[in-house]
Amino acid sequence: MEGDVNDLAKLKEAMVEQDVVYANLGGSDIVRKTQNIIAAMDEMQVKRAIFINILGIYGEVPGEFGKWNRHMVGSGIETWRKAADLIEESELDYSILRCTWFTNKNEIDYELTEKGEPLTGTEISRKSIAALIVRLAESEDFGRRKSLGVSKPNSSGDKPAFY
Repeated sequence: MEGDVNDLAKLKEAMVEQDVVYANLGGSDIVRKTQNIIAAMDEMQVKRAIFINILGIYGEVPGEFGKWNRHMVGSGIETWRKAADLIEESELDYSILRCTWFTNKNEIDYELTEKGEPLTGTEISRKSIAALIVRLAESEDFGRRKSLGVSKPNSSGDKPAFY
């Protein structure tokens, strides 16, 4: 199905008989796009959602990497935080994934931190994120109503190794 996240009718059509919604949004109007997804899910009575977000929205990235990340993300971090707030305030059984910087490494190796814990890793493979998304989608309870930091173990530093 092809559609636009700003087309509420199309969103609802896409959610017919679905168990899980996966949202990896980009571009502008992240808040509006998030509101649309929540509204469509509520109307279609779909409860399980997995949202990709960015790291640093809770000030959880310490040290030089935290400074580098804030510089790279810029003022957009507040918008992503607002989107996360909307998700957390919803009635959805959500998982928010605050992923560190993506790599194309052929590996599945991730560690998770919860909201309120420092996120010190600097990178994560797309393959690891995919494996985590499948795990979340297939699990009844794992990661429900949680905001999880996702990084590769032992990848801390001042910036991602590939940068």
